[in-house]
Amino acid sequence: DLGAGPMPALESAAASIRREIVADGDPALLALADAARAHGVACVVGDRRVSVGLGRGSDRWFDDDLPAPDAVDWASIHDVPVILVTGTNGKSTTVRLLAAMARAAGKVVGLSSSDWVRVGDEILDRGDFSGPGGARLVLRDRQVELAVLELARGGILRRGLPLARADAAIVTNVAADHLGEYGILDLDGVADAKLVVAKALHGGPLILNADDPRLVERAAGSGAPVAWFTMAPAHGIRDGAALEQGWLVLRRDGSSTPIVPAAEVRIGMEGAARHNLANALAAIAGAVTLRLPATAMAEALRRFGAEEADNPGRGLLREIGGVKVLVDFAHNPHGVAAIAQWVSAAMPAGRRLVLLGQAGDRTDAEIRALAAAVWAMRPERIIVKEMESYLRGRGPGEVPALLRDELGRLGAPVGTVASAESETDAVRDAFAWAQPGDLLVLLSHAARARTLAFLDRLGEQQWQPGRPLPAS
Repeated sequence: DLGAGPMPALESAAASIRREIVADGDPALLALADAARAHGVACVVGDRRVSVGLGRGSDRWFDDDLPAPDAVDWASIHDVPVILVTGTNGKSTTVRLLAAMARAAGKVVGLSSSDWVRVGDEILDRGDFSGPGGARLVLRDRQVELAVLELARGGILRRGLPLARADAAIVTNVAADHLGEYGILDLDGVADAKLVVAKALHGGPLILNADDPRLVERAAGSGAPVAWFTMAPAHGIRDGAALEQGWLVLRRDGSSTPIVPAAEVRIGMEGAARHNLANALAAIAGAVTLRLPATAMAEALRRFGAEEADNPGRGLLREIGGVKVLVDFAHNPHGVAAIAQWVSAAMPAGRRLVLLGQAGDRTDAEIRALAAAVWAMRPERIIVKEMESYLRGRGPGEVPALLRDELGRLGAPVGTVASAESETDAVRDAFAWAQPGDLLVLLSHAARARTLAFLDRLGEQQWQPGRPLPAS
């Protein structure tokens, strides 16, 4: 029992399914969808609207006022390039890197992600839009020349893919997270769920992580041509991207074209943040399928991350009063392990503190594995936070108790592990503890906006360790 809450009422769920079946059988909708198919363009259904074509080439109507196919100006309808990005970790960063590359090439990009939907420089809506709803907002915007869509596993399993055809799809990696939900019980199930994106490819490449054995194992059965990205030398990879002799290179027909030195990839932190170099390689492999020039790829990789707004909550580094602060969204063992590697490689500190919490919809084993990933950093202090808005069926204090128990079992000395009733309290406790030269690793989730606002106030007040903290 994962404590995921009560099951929905059967009759209510059945009624909802019946309504969807009736809607999908509407003769006007079927006729319009058939006509779109005959003209070789997308038909996107959802949110009480139907659209044909994509982005700049789209038109749309309310689903109760659909035109006859011969009333549509098909000469003005066309699709725009679309790339889908999924995986356990790195999705948002990869999507944003791809968008930055496209913008550097002069394109108006539509982007949906776990933080927002953005078209060009305008954010249309904020929140988790890593599902079909966010994708539809992008695909129906007539400014969009190219679309980059983040797809989380939950959205795929609940609502399917946002469209039937895409130009390419990326799977960044496969790792344990959300096990037990929607019948996905193990890593093989996670891999199979992520690879559903291959069903949208009709000649376009499926771009896979060559360093992930489950993806390598399933590549041949994907039904799509495969390109690769890898942090190892390219070996036999004909198409994709690789790290070779300190350079991020593009692989085409077995030959390598240098794109940028790894040390110049801004979010790679001079090569220390290897997970971000992998994300950059995934973006390069995707960008070539969108016919973006190598110069735009290099420009974006050198510049992306210069502003905190480029990639909020991912690898954000500040120094306040001589205390180094790293804020990151890492929320599963695989993601925290990447942060631990980066911290160990490039962030010497007098002492280290980690802020730790987890949502209640993870299994006990996943929660304990997260504690182990944090303990690998050997921090002098760990503050375990309650995540009240993420209880997800568990009782208050239950997840923190599991985390504390596992840290104790792993050998964390008495007094190393503290508790806080909220992330806000935990962040305040972290700065109250801090001294110049310390590193605070703040794994921030639901309260990230408040955490960043608190850091802003500390910076504005030129706070120094030992001084009173500003009000929350």
